[in-house]
Amino acid sequence: MDEGRARGVLAAAGIARPARGPVAELLSLGENAVFGVGGLVVKVGRETGLLERAGREIAVALWLEQAGIPAVRAAEPKARLVDGHPVTVWHRLPDAVRPAGPEDLAALLRRIHALSAPPFDLPARDLLSGVERWLRLAGDTVDPADAAYLRARRDGYACRVAGLTPHLPPGPIHGDALPRNVHVGPDGPVLVDLETVSTDLREHDLVVMALSRDRYGLPAASYDAFAAAYGWDVRDWEGCAVLRGARETASCAWVAQHAPANPKALAEFRRRVASLRDGDTEMRWHAF
Repeated sequence: MDEGRARGVLAAAGIARPARGPVAELLSLGENAVFGVGGLVVKVGRETGLLERAGREIAVALWLEQAGIPAVRAAEPKARLVDGHPVTVWHRLPDAVRPAGPEDLAALLRRIHALSAPPFDLPARDLLSGVERWLRLAGDTVDPADAAYLRARRDGYACRVAGLTPHLPPGPIHGDALPRNVHVGPDGPVLVDLETVSTDLREHDLVVMALSRDRYGLPAASYDAFAAAYGWDVRDWEGCAVLRGARETASCAWVAQHAPANPKALAEFRRRVASLRDGDTEMRWHAF
């Protein structure tokens, strides 16, 4: 899905039409196309199969509101399906007063990790569930041998993750715990991007930052501040390398979906696969 297709979905939904009403500003184009439209944020999903997840994200937002956890709030009570794409509408947050830091994320994670299960079902955090879809979206753009390698790696890590013994009690997690998913407005840090909220090993949320340190250039001091604010360093857990390997596999396949329309994504995909094949655990990956 490119920007043009996503804008067509907005128009079909009656949310943003050319020369009528507020202009739709593209905020990001990744797993979803995200637009700012006046005082709203609109998320357009890539395909029909993501409708259930979009609806669950709205339910999660309401649950967090009732639990007193600062998070983005839905402006419509249900997800819509428009021209085969899930569409959700959210209240736009005030402008950020500063970038979110590791400590902001750690504080919100501590609050989420203290919650018991919500009154609706949350899925397990299956990091690897999207690999097949992302590779399918990549199509013939990526080398079939690379795709086969990632599928085999996915299957191996799925078995290893299932056998892990957690250090923390399992329960609700954010699922994609990065500072970019925290917005610091006038009233403090707010959690955003709730579509991966799930129930699983709490360690999932902590490995994300450990991988950011090792692969994406997060300074060691910033990681140490995160671990100190949370109160535990997941790298001390014997299962850390397994969860890291599973997330690396998923992150590599995630980039592949952008390869057909973006040569830089294809180059990054090839770079990541090469580092995994070579067993290079320190090669720098570029955020995408």
